[in-house]
Amino acid sequence: MSRIWIITLFPEYFAPLKDVGVAGQALQGMRGEGIELHTVLLRDYSPKGHKGVDDAPYGGGPGMVMRADVLKNALMEGIVGPGQYGENFKDKLHVIYTGPRGKVWNNEYCKDLAGRYLGENKTKDLVFICGRYEGIDERFLEEYVDETICLGDFVLTGGEIPVMAIIDSAMRFSKGVLGNNESANLDSFEDGLLEHAQYTRPMEFDGKKVPEVLLSGHHKNIELHRQKEKEYFTKKFRPDLYEKYKDQGKK
Repeated sequence: MSRIWIITLFPEYFAPLKDVGVAGQALQGMRGEGIELHTVLLRDYSPKGHKGVDDAPYGGGPGMVMRADVLKNALMEGIVGPGQYGENFKDKLHVIYTGPRGKVWNNEYCKDLAGRYLGENKTKDLVFICGRYEGIDERFLEEYVDETICLGDFVLTGGEIPVMAIIDSAMRFSKGVLGNNESANLDSFEDGLLEHAQYTRPMEFDGKKVPEVLLSGHHKNIELHRQKEKEYFTKKFRPDLYEKYKDQGKK
């Protein structure tokens, strides 16, 4: 059983993740190898409640900074204790923060995280820290955070949405979560290219027909057609990916 813990000021963000779609089914134990999701409400571990989770930055400046002591309380009392991780909890938990210092999240990174922490071969349970305001006290980052992940060069109001994106995308690579385990391996980015076009009924829509080759039943020709489409779409819409694809000698 893999366990995911999330320290957040807004646990309600994660209700849809637990209740909807294949991710929700996996988190309810209805598919996959068993993944549990637990949210820890940060203000429950502040002596002043919601208003005590942050404070003004030393040295001045705008905004507020999340307090290291409150975050530690949430980690120790909300996760280490209930999860029975004991004194050697750092050997059993992998703590992730989302922020601009981190390695940028991509498909390979996604598969690696899933392989390490989701499924029967998991090495540790995951803890995500959802930041808010101007960030969190550097001392907590230095002492307790193992890894920082960045979704891209943009700023959100909090870490909840990035954490949901990371969990949802990583779970797709956990065995049994998708109905067809090959689905994740055929999606965009898996071979460095975008996915080919998809078609279903009706065979004609607004005067446009499904390409004849897809109706031929000739699997080799279909494969070649789809490969050409993948290269075409990648070159047109993501030339940066296409250049990497060529540089790797795949073209």
